[in-house]
Amino acid sequence: SSPGPSLPRRPPHARRAAMAANDGRMAAADEELKSEGWSKMGVSTVPTLRTRASDAWGQVGDRLFGESSDEERLRVVWLSATLFFIVGGYWLLRSIKDPIMATIVGVEWIPSAKMMSLVVVVTLVFFYNKLVDMVKKHQLFYIIGGFYALLFLIISMLLAHPTVGVANTESSPTRVLGFVSYIAIESFGSICVQCFWAFVNSTVDLGFAKRFYGLIVAGSQIGAIAGPTLATQAMTIGVPTLYACGALCMFAMVVMVFTFVRRFGGAPDDESTGKDSGKKKGGILEGFVLLYEHDYVKGIAALSCLFMVEVTILDYTVKYLARNKFYAMYPDDQEMATQAFASFMGLFGQITNGISFAFSLFGTRAVVQWLGLERTLIAFPSLCLAAALVVYAVPNLWVVFSIMMVLKGMSYALNNPCKEMLYQMTSSAVKTKCKSWIDTLGARGCKALGSVVTNAYAMDFEGLVSYGTLTSITVASTLIWVALQMGAAFRDLQLSGRKIGERTAYDELAEMSVKQATAEDTSCGVEEPGEGGEGQAPVAGDSTGVGVTRV
Repeated sequence: SSPGPSLPRRPPHARRAAMAANDGRMAAADEELKSEGWSKMGVSTVPTLRTRASDAWGQVGDRLFGESSDEERLRVVWLSATLFFIVGGYWLLRSIKDPIMATIVGVEWIPSAKMMSLVVVVTLVFFYNKLVDMVKKHQLFYIIGGFYALLFLIISMLLAHPTVGVANTESSPTRVLGFVSYIAIESFGSICVQCFWAFVNSTVDLGFAKRFYGLIVAGSQIGAIAGPTLATQAMTIGVPTLYACGALCMFAMVVMVFTFVRRFGGAPDDESTGKDSGKKKGGILEGFVLLYEHDYVKGIAALSCLFMVEVTILDYTVKYLARNKFYAMYPDDQEMATQAFASFMGLFGQITNGISFAFSLFGTRAVVQWLGLERTLIAFPSLCLAAALVVYAVPNLWVVFSIMMVLKGMSYALNNPCKEMLYQMTSSAVKTKCKSWIDTLGARGCKALGSVVTNAYAMDFEGLVSYGTLTSITVASTLIWVALQMGAAFRDLQLSGRKIGERTAYDELAEMSVKQATAEDTSCGVEEPGEGGEGQAPVAGDSTGVGVTRV
């Protein structure tokens, strides 16, 4: 069959115009399909609830963590949750520590229990320093955490006993359970927190510390709020059950550290730790020796502890003013005045931990990145100096109350992360052994120094304000000077790559030289060719024939 008549061809410009019009119609149709919630393949393009939640969580994560990998974020959350169980369990038990002591033994025996706890803590620190030389850092958690978990569980069961426990309200100093409970809680607070930071400082680098230590501290502040909040339900839950909850927190801490090590690995310097290691151990007093030898470690001790002198003075000032206020408000009802005083101090704790949590979450990383660690170190001592001047100028309850809340909150959220970062430029022995003494004896010693002032002017408010302010100004000024020196030292160490307390090849060579110099048979002589006596051949491989032989 013959082909049909051909259609007339359109000019090129007409074909291009038709193609453009067709593309426009397809784009318009595509937009219409999208507006109806369908794509060209029939799949919804409207974000689902899960997608929106994921995007929102991603934005929150970017705001909190900054530029970081998923691995880093998981590590931060894991460490923060571990510290949550440590601090949360401690604050839960601390909240019921004094009531248990007062019920079983008597409130008048609390000062004696405090003195006993100091002796026990010192003994435990010696034991802890011995363990550092024997086991790996994460294994310290298994030993210490497991011990306290079992101890608290046993105490909780004894507290539930009808005659031994809190059901028996006849207080007596012969009821040893009250002393054991009090000392166990006090010693746990002194040992486990510093053990946690020693482990963290050994497993992360400086960059991680600068970016994320604030977020790790935020976990502890959630625990510091949750623990006392749970303790307020003592009338419903019961004291023995609350004590058992504290024991469960210790078990949870051990599990968190175990799974963390399985997931991320332990401290790099743990490879040389153990019974079979050839490395010379420093012994239980190595922490003292390192503290004496290195000014950098003394600076860390000062920044960690000295501010507690001022905090102790201000804390007593707040309680003195609050007590007078509420007892004047309820002059004929001492019980009501006591309850009002207790509620006021509860409010103080909640707001302080709230400030610390908010700043740890949003402020610590930003301040350190903005100012740098050197300038940030000066910030807290400067705040201490300003606080002392304001209290001296306006010594009324609400001013001192506000100053104290800010100061305590910043000590947790700003000063603590910064002083932990300083440990990054130290050896493993400093991070563990020195830190254990600084965080226990150093902190308690500075609180005792503050108590010297408060005891001397316990009933003299004008003297308390005058001499307390003078002491606080002296301490704060000293801390500012120390912070300046520590900032410069930290910068120099960071540039040189050297770590305080770490033995170098030069140190080992110098020690070997000293040993050789003091030994009896160490002198050397040069043997000429052919002059060696019997059994005195030249050194093997010496082509010159001249060897060194022992004389």
